[in-house]
Amino acid sequence: MQRYDRLKEILRLDPEQDFLAIYRLTATFEFPWDFARALELALYRTYAVPSIGRLLAETGEFTERTQKRYDDTALLLDAVVEHGFESDTARTAIRRVNQMHRAYDISNEDMRYVLCTFVVIPKRWLDVYGWRSMTHHEQRAIARYYATLGRHMGITDIPDSFEEFEATLNAYEEAHFGWDEGGRKVADATLDLMASWYPAPIAPLVRGAGRALLDEPLLRAFRYGRPHPRVRGLVRGALRLRGRAVRLLPPRAQPHYTRQNPEIKGYRGGYDVGELGTFPLPGAGGCPVPHPRRPQGADVPPPG
Repeated sequence: MQRYDRLKEILRLDPEQDFLAIYRLTATFEFPWDFARALELALYRTYAVPSIGRLLAETGEFTERTQKRYDDTALLLDAVVEHGFESDTARTAIRRVNQMHRAYDISNEDMRYVLCTFVVIPKRWLDVYGWRSMTHHEQRAIARYYATLGRHMGITDIPDSFEEFEATLNAYEEAHFGWDEGGRKVADATLDLMASWYPAPIAPLVRGAGRALLDEPLLRAFRYGRPHPRVRGLVRGALRLRGRAVRLLPPRAQPHYTRQNPEIKGYRGGYDVGELGTFPLPGAGGCPVPHPRRPQGADVPPPG
């Protein structure tokens, strides 16, 4: 297989009907490392919305149990990508997400904004750092994929296209980005978590590299100092060079799912999707889309 053969396979599929297959090929074969970083940055952006950052700080999940919260979020989203919306595993994962969200007073607008970040930020990341950019074909598929996920989460007024997702994100950030002490605490805790994945002597460099990837609206919202231009240039230049190097590598032969990432630390022996996350009061909610009754749990093998 040649480097662009999988892209040819993607382009033969229909983004309106085969959106899951396209998303899976793009995220797990073409750009697994890039999608992991882009979705981390997507979640990071949500902290700059005070109503979101404040709530995350109040729950303590992102400040006191940061690694577990990172693992659970990534694995629940990954379950849908790997197994598909109609699988028992994905239904269990979506049910868990809905149960957790419905334990809190979260506006539809905030939920829709988070969904928008998952659609838009990977494309922006790949445009700058990927070994190739995301095609319009893939943009249509990713928009359809997350619109479907959003409906399973009961989100309303979901954009119909990638362009609408991006316009919604831009407008929401312009109207709502701002300082909140809780949002800053969650942002700091997330940077500390990412630094903890590396040897202690280089942890400060990792934190600095993380801040160098933030744009001006995020820096202002968190009241972070502006990174030195040399640091920003070095970090972003290194990522661009990585993308060019990956372009020269042979295509991936097997899919790489989030559960296989070394950053997932808490479930090295495997996990049950139905046990991920926190457990609010019984009856807090399931998937808003009707389905036949299915088993509540789904075992997943250890990463590898």
